[in-house]
Amino acid sequence: MKLANLDGRAAIVHPDGTATDVASASEGRFGPDPMAAFADWEAFGSWAAAVAAPGELAIEPARLGPPVPRPPQVFAIGVNYREHADEAGYPPDSLPVTFTKFPSSLTGADATVELPDGNVDWEVELVVAIGVGGHRIPHDEAWAHVAGMTVGQDLSERVAQLEGARPQFSLAKSHPGFSPTGPWLVTPDELADPGDLAIGCALDGETLQDSRTSRMIYDIPELIARLSAVVTLLPGDVIFTGTPSGIGNARTPKRFLRAGETLVSTIEGIGTIRTRFTERTDA
Repeated sequence: MKLANLDGRAAIVHPDGTATDVASASEGRFGPDPMAAFADWEAFGSWAAAVAAPGELAIEPARLGPPVPRPPQVFAIGVNYREHADEAGYPPDSLPVTFTKFPSSLTGADATVELPDGNVDWEVELVVAIGVGGHRIPHDEAWAHVAGMTVGQDLSERVAQLEGARPQFSLAKSHPGFSPTGPWLVTPDELADPGDLAIGCALDGETLQDSRTSRMIYDIPELIARLSAVVTLLPGDVIFTGTPSGIGNARTPKRFLRAGETLVSTIEGIGTIRTRFTERTDA
């Protein structure tokens, strides 16, 4: 199943590229709010599996909002690919850095983001949405708690993030539009191997990052087990699972995003998002 946020309403996306409005097709059993599906994810998934194609709606990228627009909790994982840990200077036995990106930074699959002062970097990431919550979830049961996965960017303003004795990871990564996600949420059963997907991004045609999610140090079940060992995961939570090597801050010379550029981020079996950048305005 593919679940989209189409014009602010939940929609099932079909292989032919059409979509079905959830509230209309379910005759109100499931509401139009994309977050409503997480209230009873198992029942929603069973119902959605029976929705026949074609749908009555056309899909245009500009109409796609973040698939999970108001997650109760947002977790973000740092240095979770070995090659990225190496380029960032983290030792092999480092635990993954865990922080948050505030939900107000979420935007959709085709977005324009205003660049704040500083140096804004890219970080393509696989984003996981929780369907069934829980505390102390065992590693071997973790996939059963996953609603689906989507493409994400952990855009990061590096000056505020890294300066001083107490860096500001969460604030530096939560400017408006700094968490683009989409184009839709894809359930694990749609993917031949949900733990091994090609992931990458390109800036105006230049490849910046190119890896596979199987190269994570801590895979998705391990992240769910580790996070839920401390906190209770809630339906609709999202996890930004970390980025592979190729960030601008690690280049020589360093390279950051500029106004007028377009960042294209892709994950195999899920799709592509496009993020355009403009100058800061004071209006």
